[in-house]
Amino acid sequence: MSDTLAVMRILVLAMVTAVAVFGQGVNPPAAGRGRGPGRNGLGGAAAGFVQNPTLDKEAPQLPADLKPGGILIFSKTVGYRDEPGIQASVAALSVIAKMKGWPYFATENGAVMNAEQLSKFKLIIGNNTSGDNLTDDQKAALKAWVEKGGSFLGIHGAGGDPVGNHGHSSLADWKWYIDSLIGAQFTVHSAGVMPGDIKVEDTKHPITKGLPATWHRSEEWYAFTESPRNKPGYHVLASADEKSYTPGPATMPGGDHPLIWTHCAGQGHVVYSALGHAGFMYSEPLMIQLLENAMAWGLAENGKACK
Repeated sequence: MSDTLAVMRILVLAMVTAVAVFGQGVNPPAAGRGRGPGRNGLGGAAAGFVQNPTLDKEAPQLPADLKPGGILIFSKTVGYRDEPGIQASVAALSVIAKMKGWPYFATENGAVMNAEQLSKFKLIIGNNTSGDNLTDDQKAALKAWVEKGGSFLGIHGAGGDPVGNHGHSSLADWKWYIDSLIGAQFTVHSAGVMPGDIKVEDTKHPITKGLPATWHRSEEWYAFTESPRNKPGYHVLASADEKSYTPGPATMPGGDHPLIWTHCAGQGHVVYSALGHAGFMYSEPLMIQLLENAMAWGLAENGKACK
């Protein structure tokens, strides 16, 4: 493991341990800013549906020293929320950006989705977001930004909520998000976290650099209404081997079970990864590698013609 990955792993492990010990939110590294302590909306619970969810109306203040062309780490939840997972993923993404020298800003404020502030970024990371978490104007701003050439990385929960989300709002209600940005509707996941195999189908893509052809790890395995492989312009990078674990109802037709894919949304470059449910997963060296690769790809592809 490289020195960079070793340092990242130590820092993320420290963040995960802090969450486990104190049971409340902790802030990411200071340079990220934009997140207040304990903003989980769960009344101290580690996981569950956000209580009294609200939509943001006042935009956050970006740091005065934030250089343009960076990364927006966006983690707003108004549906299901796993607090350790949110904290660890924000920590990992922030540490990666910090160590690579990429400007970044981490926030859960949906009002950041406005044309002026989005113009500061090349990559938006939808980090384990949940629920219908933006106003109509904020949705329009995000859509326009992506379709004009912005890059988007969706992580795990950002794949959308099931239709009929137990009384909570669902990203399934925003058709552009599901049909054009992510490209598939999440339906159900495996019965908890369990070990299984991931088949890396394209080992030569920049996003899968350093990953083994067969990646054995534990995950909460997501399933979708259909395989995005069936849609024109979608490129599947990795898929689940359903024979290597017990998918239960979280199986897909014919066993074709994509987990990571890329595609275009207008002129925007999009990558989605269904991996990353639990906090401890963000200290895995290969997960850190995947995230770093995806972030670098998004930054590099921004502004290039997407086809």
